[in-house]
Amino acid sequence: MTLAKLVKIVVAALEEIKAHDIEALDVTRITTLFDRMIIASGDSNRHTRAIANNVVEKVKTGGGTVYGMEGEQTGEWVLVDLGDVLVHIMQTTVRAHYNLEELWAEAKKKKISKAKAGAGESKALLEPLVVKSSAAKPSTVKPRKTSTKSASPLKKKSPKSGGAS
Repeated sequence: MTLAKLVKIVVAALEEIKAHDIEALDVTRITTLFDRMIIASGDSNRHTRAIANNVVEKVKTGGGTVYGMEGEQTGEWVLVDLGDVLVHIMQTTVRAHYNLEELWAEAKKKKISKAKAGAGESKALLEPLVVKSSAAKPSTVKPRKTSTKSASPLKKKSPKSGGAS
């Protein structure tokens, strides 16, 4: 199965069960473990589990391989490993807390078009929408100052003489 077809199936499965805030990130230049990371939100534990199960079912039906699924017991954050695509389905509060989009900010965001868009959809999924990189905003990252002083915040006390003053 091609990467474009796999992404298309995943996005359609996410939209079918009403996942929201769907983002696809191209992480090929950041990691060799997978090519795309898709992040989506669900409203409750039950909703995230239903979304993840739908993704697994649709990928298997489409001829793809599901290598694993983690987090379905709690449902706060469910991870579906599809090999070249990693799908994170998170509750809104958990997603805001972990903020994966910021952690993977160097990745290119991909357009997510509606699953019913037709033949041009797979092309739209592969076109870059926004490219974020740390070089684009050099003022936001400040380098740490290094000092030659001891790392310990405590100062060494000099020994006092035993006489009374």
